[in-house]
Formats: sequence, structure tokens, C-alpha cells
Amino acid sequence: MDALSEALLTGADPATIEEAELPDSYLAAHLRIEDLNMFDGLSDRDVQKSLHVDRVPMPDLAPDEVLVAVMASSINYNTVWSATFQPVPTFGFLQRLGREGGWATRHDLPYHVLGSDASGVVVRAGTGVRNWRPGDHVVVSCVQVDDQEPATHADGMLGAGQRIWGYETNFGGLAHYAVVRASQLLAKPAHLTWEESASILLTATTSYRMLISDKGARIKQGDIVLIWGATGGLGAFAVQLVKNAGGIPVGVVGSEEKAALSRTLGCDVVINRNEIGLGGDEPLTPERTIELGKRLGRAIRAAVGEDPHVVFDFIGQATFGISVFVVRRGGVVVTCGSSTGYQHQFDNRYLWMNLKRIVGSHAANLQEQWELNRLVRLGRLSPVLSEVYPLSEVAEAARLVQRNRHIGKVGVLCLAPEEGLGVTDPGTRAALGAERLNPLRAGRKALASQERAA
Repeated sequence: MDALSEALLTGADPATIEEAELPDSYLAAHLRIEDLNMFDGLSDRDVQKSLHVDRVPMPDLAPDEVLVAVMASSINYNTVWSATFQPVPTFGFLQRLGREGGWATRHDLPYHVLGSDASGVVVRAGTGVRNWRPGDHVVVSCVQVDDQEPATHADGMLGAGQRIWGYETNFGGLAHYAVVRASQLLAKPAHLTWEESASILLTATTSYRMLISDKGARIKQGDIVLIWGATGGLGAFAVQLVKNAGGIPVGVVGSEEKAALSRTLGCDVVINRNEIGLGGDEPLTPERTIELGKRLGRAIRAAVGEDPHVVFDFIGQATFGISVFVVRRGGVVVTCGSSTGYQHQFDNRYLWMNLKRIVGSHAANLQEQWELNRLVRLGRLSPVLSEVYPLSEVAEAARLVQRNRHIGKVGVLCLAPEEGLGVTDPGTRAALGAERLNPLRAGRKALASQERAA
């Protein structure tokens, strides 16, 4: 371990951090351009084969950037996309960014450091950075924007220069150090550990914009919200946000364990998709889509008496036609992704004749991120960690997400040597309680106890 990392882990003060020499290289999870065609002809693009953990050179810092010593990160599905080189190889993003010239040329490298979440300590700040200094504890947003582009000042997500850090850029968060723009930083919630705080921003802010923001569904008290994948990284935060807003979360899950855990998160109604025929490999024909939509609609009305006002959909091809069918007249289907495929089919009659709307949503702007982070700092929103891996086992962690064998978020320890570190407000943490701060882990523990008792 380098001298700077050792200083950080022994609680060095800001002056010592600033004076410590930067290492020439650092440990990082990355892809290599020579592996681009390694999965050609294979049906299983196993990310354990493409993800490498090794040292890479330390990049220079632009005037508006900050170097963060990463204590923890987490796995998002964009890491899986990157490591499978699908739907497109992310080296193409780096090459296009590099063609912009100037500081952007640093990103076009034969390796790509991944990761779009991080918590850690600022160790260097560029000459143009005003609000952040060495020693600050921060969480990192995945969103980079071009502040010289007019559209950015209306909504950061509308600018053509908006990119997702660690996916469409290099120097991501699954590493000991990360290069980020100052506009990506927010204060770390002081009552959370490094791994808890590193598991929140990407998915929680995406869910916040989809549901709460005026750019999304803008739910209100009493709204019934159907949430696909209610125990996933996005869905688990969606459940909490709907509940906090006075809505009625209706979760769709794929197992009885997930059903029990979604109730722990606050789901008023839980539907096991297998029980209404939504599982299996049967082709999703237009006729079957309508039949499944009818079954789902009947199940929701039996539980709450009405059709949903909003459907929260990131599943895509396997669910989107059902979402359009099942949402009520005048309702909204809000989508941020397509983990099962991008080509969506739906019967447009049910959309236009019933005045329904489809809202596309992507990540969140800085104001939305700040509002979400404030909810976390106030204890109104809990992390949804289920498992934590060391950086040396990041490939196994990503494989777990690739195969959908996880719940909530999967964390990764980077410089932090163990779980439970980074709390600087133990009073708030004690007041909130361990079960509230780790509902999925607490729920799993309770289920295991019940099984042993039985």
C-alpha cells in the first residue's frame, strides 16, 4: 500500500493528506482493449473472464477535477454491460471523448477503469475547484455534464455533453483512486459506513428522478405505484420513495424470499410474478402480453381496488407491453432502462385511447442528487446493501449481478480494509438503528432465523 493510502487509513489530517506524495500507479478494476473479441461465438459472456484487477498509471488532474481516495464502491449494471462489451464496447465512448482534445484525450487508453459509484476522501483538488479540499469525506455522483453547454443550465441531463462516469468515461470508482469532476461530489452522510454510502447515489437518484422529480412521474399522496423488481437496486429505493411520499407501493418480485424482503422495505402489496404466469421462457406474443396484463391488473385490483397510477419499469422488453396495458387511464409508465432488451413492443391503442404517457428518465441532475442525498442524511432513506466484496473479488461481485443472483446493491471495499468504517456521526446511527440502516441484511437474517426455528 502506498504512503498516501496508509496515511488516510490512520486518520491523517488534511495538511498531511495534501503533503503526502501521490503514487505513480494504483489498483483498479479495468477492461483491456485486446479482450474486445474474447466472447465472440460464446453464449455466456462471463464477466469474470474480462474484468482485471491490477495497477494502472495515475492520471493527471484537470483544473475542475478532484482526486478521490476511494474507500468503497458498488456494482451497477453498467459495469456488466462494459465487461460483456455489449450492447456496445465502451472503448468506443473513450475514443469519442478523446477526440474532443485537451484534457479529454487522457480517457482514450487501452484500458478502461470501471465503476459509477464511490465514497471516499478528497486527496487533491484542481486549481479551479472552490468547494472541496483534501480531507473532505464525499460520495460521488455518476453524472458528468458540460457546464459550458446551454442545455445543462436548464437540466444537466439534457446536455449533449452529459456522460456517465466510469462507463462513458475512464478513471471510475472500482479502484483505490478515482478522478471526478468537482460537480460530481456531495457530502458523505456522516452516519453511514463507507460501503453503505457508496451503494446509494446512482440507483437512488435514478429512482428519485423517475418518481419524485417534476422531470419524472411526480407522484403524490395516495398514488398506487407498480414497481417491477422491487428488491433490486433501483426497485428497493423506489419502494422507500413511494412510501415516504404517501403512495402505495406494489412490488413485483420473482421469489418468496424477495416477497418477504420487499415487505421489509415497505411494500404494501407484493406479487410473485411466477404465480400469475410471468416467469418462464414462453414467447411474449401480443396476445400473451395482454393476457398477462389482465392477470396482473386483476391481482392489483384485488389487493388495492384500483389500477396503478404509475408503473416503474427498468426491465424493458419482458415487461414494457404489460406496463403500458396495466397502468390506469391517464397514468404514467416511467422507464430508465431495459435490462432484458431494448426493443419494446406494446399495443398503442391502450396508450393513445386511454391518454396514458411514457416518460423516459436517465440518472439525475445535481439538484435532484442533492435532494436525494439530503433524504439519506436525514435518515429518511436507507441503504439497500445485501453483500460486500473486496476489490480483489470484484469480478465475482459483478458476475452475481450479471446472473441476477443478488438483491439490493452489492458493495465493494476498495481502500477500506473492512466493513463498518467511515462513520463520523455515531449518535445519529445509533438513533436510527442497525435494522433500519440495513433492511435487506436484517430481513435476510430474520428469514434465516425463522427457517432454523421451523
